[in-house]
Amino acid sequence: MRHLLSTADLSKDEAVGLLDTAAQMAATQSREIKKLPTLRGRTVVNLFFEDSTRTRISFETAAKRLSADVINFSAKGSSVSKGESLKDTALTLHAMGADAVVVRHWASGAPYQLAHAGWLDAAVLNAGDGTHMHPTQALLDAYTMRRHLAGRAGGLAAPADDGVGADLAGLRIAIVGDVLHSRVARANVALLHTLGAEVTLVAPPTLVPVGVEAWPCRTSYDLDATLADWRPDAVMMLRVQRERMSGGAGAFFPSPLEYTRYYGLDARRLAQLADHAIVMHPGPMNRGLEISAEAADSDKAVIVEQVANGIAVRMAALYLLMAGDRSAEGNDL
Repeated sequence: MRHLLSTADLSKDEAVGLLDTAAQMAATQSREIKKLPTLRGRTVVNLFFEDSTRTRISFETAAKRLSADVINFSAKGSSVSKGESLKDTALTLHAMGADAVVVRHWASGAPYQLAHAGWLDAAVLNAGDGTHMHPTQALLDAYTMRRHLAGRAGGLAAPADDGVGADLAGLRIAIVGDVLHSRVARANVALLHTLGAEVTLVAPPTLVPVGVEAWPCRTSYDLDATLADWRPDAVMMLRVQRERMSGGAGAFFPSPLEYTRYYGLDARRLAQLADHAIVMHPGPMNRGLEISAEAADSDKAVIVEQVANGIAVRMAALYLLMAGDRSAEGNDL
């Protein structure tokens, strides 16, 4: 295992192995002393060209819990703001002896270029690139689903206590909202398909990507029909990414009120969900737009748990990339 760039690159065995490792990491976090000596002496650089709270802090916490040294690099206030190229930034990190680089970038494909251009000798973890991929978010989402829903397709079986060894075969996952601009949706569709789940994307036609028919999922424009007829086990609400909408949100839907009326998860739609179903959101949430306060704070919501699970998943990714078997040095996880 060398890099973690895309969930589309993961085989089922690799994905399940990573999730099982995350479960083992999570077990260590209930101890009084949470730190492990696994990556002592290694250096992890968080290289963020876009603003982030949850992902950056989660990766920083994960690296520190594994005893790695952590350097946080923000494009704002750095030489990048003066025009420094990605290549020169990478060469600087190489000179500093970085062992792993966690990169979030506004340009799709930037982590891949960083990993394969030969500018640095370090593991690269994609923390979100443009509208392309966000693999660790999809992994923590799958981990959360396993803990609540594994073996429960159709609501017939009890979920696993820790999720170890369980898969998501037969589960129905609805991903709702701004799919067009969502790297989380793309990463989840690929990973959930690999793990055996069925996915339906629900969005207005203006927020569905061109070529979505080639994705391994279904597409619907009707949230009420999807909830009533398809009966999903999990509903993942996506943030409306107004900052990525050229021409403003008004170019994609008439008004926030109309968007909420047709595609928001409110108390009425929440009541339609199966007893075992869970509500998810990658955050940050636009309360009152894609999700109501009642839904976000309900007993079905696992949104805060997703954040906590992100630490274990990112610990697992860092561990497998930096301390695992390097026999397949040229491969991407």
